[in-house]
Amino acid sequence: MSGQRWAALILAIGLFFVSVFYQLSLTNTDSLDRFVSNEIYFDEKVIQEGDFDQKIVVLNLDGIIQDMGSLPFSNPMIYDHRQFLQSITHAGEDESVDGIILNVNTPGGGVVESAEIHARLVEVQEKYNKPLYVSMGNTAASGGYYVSAPADKIVAHPATLTGSIGVIMESVNYAELADKLGIDFNTIKSGEFKDIMSSSREMTDEEEGILQTMIDELFDDFVQVIVEGRGMAEEDVRKLADGRIYTGKQAQENGLIDEVGSLEDTIAFMQNDYQLENAQVVEYEVSQGFWGLLNYSAQNIFRKDTELQGIMNMIRDSSGPRAMYLYSR
Repeated sequence: MSGQRWAALILAIGLFFVSVFYQLSLTNTDSLDRFVSNEIYFDEKVIQEGDFDQKIVVLNLDGIIQDMGSLPFSNPMIYDHRQFLQSITHAGEDESVDGIILNVNTPGGGVVESAEIHARLVEVQEKYNKPLYVSMGNTAASGGYYVSAPADKIVAHPATLTGSIGVIMESVNYAELADKLGIDFNTIKSGEFKDIMSSSREMTDEEEGILQTMIDELFDDFVQVIVEGRGMAEEDVRKLADGRIYTGKQAQENGLIDEVGSLEDTIAFMQNDYQLENAQVVEYEVSQGFWGLLNYSAQNIFRKDTELQGIMNMIRDSSGPRAMYLYSR
């Protein structure tokens, strides 16, 4: 580490301790508790002025829905699963929030992560009885549609790519290439199916049957989410759920969405439907107080290390096959 980076690190550590003692001297333990519990705090960015006693929150779901674990420092350009789940809970618990709009721009992602978002949204709806609308951006496919299904109203742009209802699991098989190159693989396993979906050999019919059963089970869950969320007949959903994508206009014709329009239109729909014409509209941002300043300084000090850690996490998470609610081009 260079002398300049050492100096910056020492300065950051010094600022940290100064802040802690300052907060304690004011008998304000909120910041210290935040540090200890690692709880995420949100600031509000006003995107449409209005009355302070009425508020609509826009939650932006952007990027592949995948839990990449905890990086040393947060990156606002990368989807943060834990942070997004907390933003949903915060919007529900905040008594000043009258309505929630989920602004979706994602091709989907992990089965578990998508299910966690869906469950959190349903929990907020049932517990706090707040309207939930969805505005679909360029893409709201597969897992993006899965998390949108429980909304009270779904709005998509005419050119939005949505649908892609289904589950996919993929792996690369390089057995023939390895054979041509004279590469042998030695595998020692505890059970017959321990190396199922191995890239170094062909899959057996029995293994394919096992995995297909898993995929079918996850697909049935996807179908039920739509049946319950959209109030559609299961037979109708299964006809639409062959994995194909739909434009926003086609999705409306098939009953997968309610209206065609933009985010601004979605806001207007909620305002009109719930007498919130003068409501202030805000977005959540991670709190940028002292901790944000410290975070920013640390990012600059350790930028290369953080980027490397992010790449290593991606390699780790993609090293094995996994079931996905994902539209992949």
